[in-house]
Amino acid sequence: MTATHICNQITKLRESIRQYEQQYGRTENSVRLLAVSKTQAIESIQEAIRCGQMDFGENYAQELAEKARVIGQEVVHWHFIGPIQSNKTKMLSETVNWVHTIDRIKIAKRLNEQRPTDLPPLNICLQVNLDEEASKSGISLNKISELAEAVTNMDQLKLRGLMTIPKPQPDFSAQRKTFARLRKAQEKLIAQGFALDTLSMGMTADYEAAIAEGATIIRIGTALFGARR
Repeated sequence: MTATHICNQITKLRESIRQYEQQYGRTENSVRLLAVSKTQAIESIQEAIRCGQMDFGENYAQELAEKARVIGQEVVHWHFIGPIQSNKTKMLSETVNWVHTIDRIKIAKRLNEQRPTDLPPLNICLQVNLDEEASKSGISLNKISELAEAVTNMDQLKLRGLMTIPKPQPDFSAQRKTFARLRKAQEKLIAQGFALDTLSMGMTADYEAAIAEGATIIRIGTALFGARR
């Protein structure tokens, strides 16, 4: 994808987000665009940065670390959105601003212990497996409170909210119903006293429904960068 095309896509996506915010009664600028840059060339990321994009999501720890070394950790906000292996937690704790895929206390503990004390607490979302799919990571809805409590008590982590990757739905109404389940789960946690402000949900095919149901971060890859390399 050409540099001009990347800029055009970012502009179109931002306009679309603003339109949906207005359409569904959301506060202006309450939805953040997370550019999913996994397998994309560093040059494409740098072009997106030149066009004002500051949040990037990666699925592989090694790839993220290499890109952060070239581009810089302080220039942009790096989000990890893939499954986390125990042997990659140190690398992530030292590099990223956000981790969206916490589903086990063990991994949270490792990130907390390995997060450098001169960096701010690591922003955390708990990944929820709404559809109980065996092929996907994430905890079930009935186990969220226990994990949220554990993460909240870790000094180097800051629990921000919930994340999900639901199975594809046949239409807009079904998409909304799925995302509403995550929103209601978050509302329940807030009622229990957890200070949460983030719903990471919605991708290229369903982000309108996600915004309608309260998403604050949408994760967009193909619509921004084109097909993966």
